[in-house]
Amino acid sequence: MTISYTLKVANARFGGFSKLLFRWKGSIYKLLYKEFFVFILLYAILSIIYRYALNRDQKILFAKVAQFCNRSTELIPLSFVLGFYVTLIVNRWWAQYTSIPLPDQLMCVISSNVHGRDDKGRILRRTLIRYANLSSVLILRSVSTRVLKRFPTMDHLVDAGFMTQEERKKFESHHSDFNKYWIPCVWFTNLAAQARRDGRIRDDVALRLLIDELNLYRSKCSMLFHYDWISIPLVYTQVVTIAVYSFFAFCVVGRQFLHPLESGQDEDLDMYVPLPTLLQFFFYAGWLKVAEQIINPFGEDDDDFETNKLIDRNLQVSLLSVDDMYQNLPPTGKDKYWNESTAQPPYTMATLAETLKPSFMGSTFDMRMSDDPEQNQQVEASPSMSRIQTPLLNRFLTAAASPAISLKNFGKGSRIHHPQLLRFYRREDPEAVGRIEEEETDDEGRVSEPPL
Repeated sequence: MTISYTLKVANARFGGFSKLLFRWKGSIYKLLYKEFFVFILLYAILSIIYRYALNRDQKILFAKVAQFCNRSTELIPLSFVLGFYVTLIVNRWWAQYTSIPLPDQLMCVISSNVHGRDDKGRILRRTLIRYANLSSVLILRSVSTRVLKRFPTMDHLVDAGFMTQEERKKFESHHSDFNKYWIPCVWFTNLAAQARRDGRIRDDVALRLLIDELNLYRSKCSMLFHYDWISIPLVYTQVVTIAVYSFFAFCVVGRQFLHPLESGQDEDLDMYVPLPTLLQFFFYAGWLKVAEQIINPFGEDDDDFETNKLIDRNLQVSLLSVDDMYQNLPPTGKDKYWNESTAQPPYTMATLAETLKPSFMGSTFDMRMSDDPEQNQQVEASPSMSRIQTPLLNRFLTAAASPAISLKNFGKGSRIHHPQLLRFYRREDPEAVGRIEEEETDDEGRVSEPPL
């Protein structure tokens, strides 16, 4: 059963997450306590042997080995390897959940486009949606241990009402070396085509919409099959597992309390319980156990998908939609806000404070605009405006040391023609504007001189 705690964290408050630490079902304690006790037991055995069973020479040798093991832990890139692996597993876990086929869209299309109030119309709609549900049950039966335990044989599917005895015989008469979850989808398409010929589906557009929704439904069934078939490469899982286990194998020896090898050395604090090492084991090994639990969410762990509940929900809702709710509409009439131009639903006393907050109009609505009228005055754009130099660019060009970059060279062809822009740049940087005018005067004087 999926462990949901969404309501407990709806509001951020003091100690909000701390209260979740005392849960057992679905917790990290339930996943990790066996490995945790094994690690503590091995550490305690080595500690007792070092303290009481070894002579001085053996303690010196053990200390050298422990120091070597402690240095070796720095060579294992555990955080990088494990973090990337768990991220990959979590993304795959959520993608598998979104691939579970739900009949909600398909049942709405069937209810609105397959017509007939008589028994034949009812049978047609119920059979179409039952074929869709049968296809999802067949694929879930292939990937989920819970569903397989519930429907171990085809007889159980017949008894559950997902298929008839005639359909079972027809299903088993089609021989294939591969999974046959797609057969009910083919029955669906053939039956929909027959309904179009009989006039139960009134136009080709409605038939196309129905087939498109079925193809989307079938593609999700196919994705579940492929997620079950193509796993994360085994070598990656082995690398991560070896990295974690070898890291803590070194820690069992390397994190032991050691007496000084020489008489002049300071002795470390003797902590009989290595709390930092235990926390490190709890974090890294717990990270690995999280990946181990959700790498296949179709098992029977606490947080695995409730596939049997999904099957019950899908069958009940879809049959209700295409049968009891077909053309069964409540009476229509004028709504409450018929004569009001602005609809305003009421608030309760618990939510009345929300009405005092102004509506969000956009991030720039509170932006303070300039009070200078020249800044807000509109001007016409001209082709030469794209070549106008800003004061910041002028300062950069005048400060450049390279002789190839000069204000004089950049000034050609970039004169300011608009008087309002000229006044603006004169106010911002009068010295730069003066230099531009002097260079333009020099250029005009040289152009007017006759050639020798």
